[in-house]
Amino acid sequence: MDRLNAKLYLQNCYIMKENERLRKKALLLNQENQALLTELKQRLAKTAAVNTNSAKANGNAAAAGNRAAIPDLNAAAPGAHGGHEKKAAPKPKKAVAN
Repeated sequence: MDRLNAKLYLQNCYIMKENERLRKKALLLNQENQALLTELKQRLAKTAAVNTNSAKANGNAAAAGNRAAIPDLNAAAPGAHGGHEKKAAPKPKKAVAN
């Protein structure tokens, strides 16, 4: 009976020692995972900021390009409307007295 108790006691000690070793390893892995997660979040935030700035720059360039591409309707040549509109009659000139 004493031999069985001693054997069980030693097994229990080994199990507790292994448990402590695994607990320390799990703690280190958790710390490493937290550090990696923080790094990943920082990289994602940086990438998102770069993409946002790039999209804004592209949007501004596209908007500027769109503004430049809009034709000036006031500068259109006469007859540019396909001849569907009548031309305005010229105003008569006033006579100047000599």
